[in-house]
Amino acid sequence: MAVALIDAYWQDWLELAARWLHVVAGIVWIGTSFYFVALDNHLGRPRVEEEEVGGESWEIHGGGFYRISKYRVAPAELPEPLHWFKWEAYTTWLSGFALLVVLYYWNADTYLIDKSVADIPEAAAIGISLVGLAAAWVVYDLACVFVKSDAVIGLLLVAMVVASAYGASQVFSGRAAYLQVGAMLGTIMAANVLFNIIPAHWELIRAKEAGREPDPVPGREAKRRSVHNNYLTLPVVFTMISNHFAFTYEHDHGWLVLVALVLIGAWIRHFFNLRHAGRTRWSILVTAVLAAVVVAVAIRPDEGGGGGGSSAPVDEAKAVAIVQERCVPCHSRNPTQEGFDAPPAGVVLETRDEIVERADQVEEQAVRTKAMPLGNVTGMTDEERETLGAWLDSLK
Repeated sequence: MAVALIDAYWQDWLELAARWLHVVAGIVWIGTSFYFVALDNHLGRPRVEEEEVGGESWEIHGGGFYRISKYRVAPAELPEPLHWFKWEAYTTWLSGFALLVVLYYWNADTYLIDKSVADIPEAAAIGISLVGLAAAWVVYDLACVFVKSDAVIGLLLVAMVVASAYGASQVFSGRAAYLQVGAMLGTIMAANVLFNIIPAHWELIRAKEAGREPDPVPGREAKRRSVHNNYLTLPVVFTMISNHFAFTYEHDHGWLVLVALVLIGAWIRHFFNLRHAGRTRWSILVTAVLAAVVVAVAIRPDEGGGGGGSSAPVDEAKAVAIVQERCVPCHSRNPTQEGFDAPPAGVVLETRDEIVERADQVEEQAVRTKAMPLGNVTGMTDEERETLGAWLDSLK
């Protein structure tokens, strides 16, 4: 559908620009989240008592000392200039959404939809994705309005991740399901900045400009939402890079793998937040590592997954023909598959020798994880994967 709207070459450039901007902005935003939450946890009693100052931190960096003070509410006079931290969040979300549009929505039949999962129209898949982004924020925000216990909010977020991971896995391709969950969490984070954190800052400023005492309630809620964002950072970063690791999202229970890794990421963030507050709990880090090992062992493919256990004779010509029919539309010097003007990752599989040269990659992507073809756009069957796997095993 959408690939006809733009030349494939320029679409690649749009994807590069959006991805580059997204990564850079994300680094800056997550960096500020890590820094300010750590700074709050480092605050101690000021060495020189000042009535309006609630905490102080001394730091050393870049060849000098820094004395950083945090006011209980606001200083007597507004400083000039006053530095804000908001465009990092907005740029990260906007560039991420642009990437979602350029790659997943414009190429929905290849990246967003896997017909073996759900054979639905492209418009329906895109609509479900958009509704999911909005619904995640609405549910979370309403919960924060009516529930003041952060422990309960944490449990709600876990339930949301479980439900969205499972639901997305029933609608989208494996890699798109992971990205959808990450985009939903990222939307919550950006919306927290737009609708809560920045308005709370404006309340402080307008109160001082009007000569009235600022209402501390919005500031406390902004701090709360900021901490929520902090715990979501590592889970979102994992979903951002997950498309490189098909063994996770193409697992039979890929949605459960996603839930486990999201929880591990948040648990690791908890370790560092406690550590910055002077309460190191090594048991948290140890259990996080052990949990990751358990996941790795649990999803490890069977050694015989390539199909080499079969006693039937291997039909080389048939295996090569499968690759040429199912893989070569993308992996050729001149791809015929819409949306590609060059072979992905420079991998060409037009001849037997080229297939043999990439045998391990082909087996991993097409047989073990079933990550390729993308969205199974060329319709490779399980029987074909078994035949291909048996031939690749015979080459070892």
